[in-house]
Amino acid sequence: MAIPLSTPQALERSVIRKVLARLAPFLAFLYVFNLLDRTNVSIAASTMQKDLNLSNTVYSLGAGIFFIGYFIFEIPSNLIMEKVGARRWIARIMISWGVVSACMMFVKTPGSFYFLRFMLGVAEAGFYPGIVLYFTYWVPANARAQVISRFLSLTALIGIFGPFLGGLLLQLDGTYGLKGWQWLFLLEGIPSVLLGLVVWGVLPNGPEGAKWLSQDEKNWLTKRLETEANNDQRVHHLSFKVALSDPRIRQLCLIFIVTSTAINAVGFYSPKIIIAWSHETWSPASAAKILIIPGIVGAIGMMIGAAHSDRTGRRRAHVTIGYFVAGLGFLALVFAPNPWWIAAALSLNVLGERIAAGSYWALTTNLMGAKAAAGGIAFINSVGNLGGFIGPLMMVKVKDYTHGQYTPGIYVAAGLMFLGAFFCYRLHAQPTTEASPQADMAAEPAH
Repeated sequence: MAIPLSTPQALERSVIRKVLARLAPFLAFLYVFNLLDRTNVSIAASTMQKDLNLSNTVYSLGAGIFFIGYFIFEIPSNLIMEKVGARRWIARIMISWGVVSACMMFVKTPGSFYFLRFMLGVAEAGFYPGIVLYFTYWVPANARAQVISRFLSLTALIGIFGPFLGGLLLQLDGTYGLKGWQWLFLLEGIPSVLLGLVVWGVLPNGPEGAKWLSQDEKNWLTKRLETEANNDQRVHHLSFKVALSDPRIRQLCLIFIVTSTAINAVGFYSPKIIIAWSHETWSPASAAKILIIPGIVGAIGMMIGAAHSDRTGRRRAHVTIGYFVAGLGFLALVFAPNPWWIAAALSLNVLGERIAAGSYWALTTNLMGAKAAAGGIAFINSVGNLGGFIGPLMMVKVKDYTHGQYTPGIYVAAGLMFLGAFFCYRLHAQPTTEASPQADMAAEPAH
């Protein structure tokens, strides 16, 4: 027997279906450009360093200093978004990061490189946790893991062509007197500005502004979210402080920073590793293009992992196993005899990372009450992203100490991934504390 459209069950299914169809693909498309403008420096690195005579230490510091700006301004950014509205603030973030990213084409000295990378971090601060927070305006708590997993899966799917695009743009070297890396920064920065203007014009701040929701759907969703917020206020009257006092929240930060250090240590150097281990027979453009293979594998892994995680509800298990597999991928990278084997090893690594990613944020968002979400999500993300500063510097220091070898740094990265998996396993074993009344939700999120 069909459930009438006016029942709560039917309304919930209809709302979630529309959010998945209307918001998730659009926001995933925006996030792809966020990742492109953040990481395209790794594609540009080889030719940019050669043209500007930048050392590996300068490159690593510049790559990592992005995350310092990101760390400092992320929590304020999310709190401001709650005050001024998602549409205006997400648009502001996109326009400002697009402008700064395009300005990277004017880098001439280490100082200008450091400054623009820092400002890019400032400009991008709050975007990803802002998107996660934005979903809490649209989706009840029991369905957020599904929506966030779909969002990340779409991001992985759309983003597989990022390295390939970077490789093509590098081939514009010499066109109108510009270097390939200058074209890369310019042509990947401009779309972010244009998309920011689109966001300003079309993104609704919340359900009340969504023309694609019926009035019954708006009324049901508004009432449901208000009820959840009131329950959170009753249980979490000091929600943000309570969350930070919970040892599991602190451990989630530790898991993020450990794995982020490993991922960024290898990630910012992966094109250079491919070139070096091909005995300089591969060009930067060719190295960038081969990275599409891990992207495809990661996208498939994200979708399969998200579906299985949603079906079983075993979030911690997916994070633990995912990080362990990612560590195995780094170990395999050490023994890769040629660039194609490097691509295979990186594919195993990215597969594990993507399996873990969606379930990690499902754990995190359920540990935070609605009243703590703006600051809490941003806090975990900003602290964890300090690994983006530590990772590239760790890699170059280990490389210098071992006379130019990438292998020891990759071993360290593998060890950090295994450590993150162990910490997540220990998180699973910890008993529920009174400081976090929603702890059981984190262990087995409702569907």
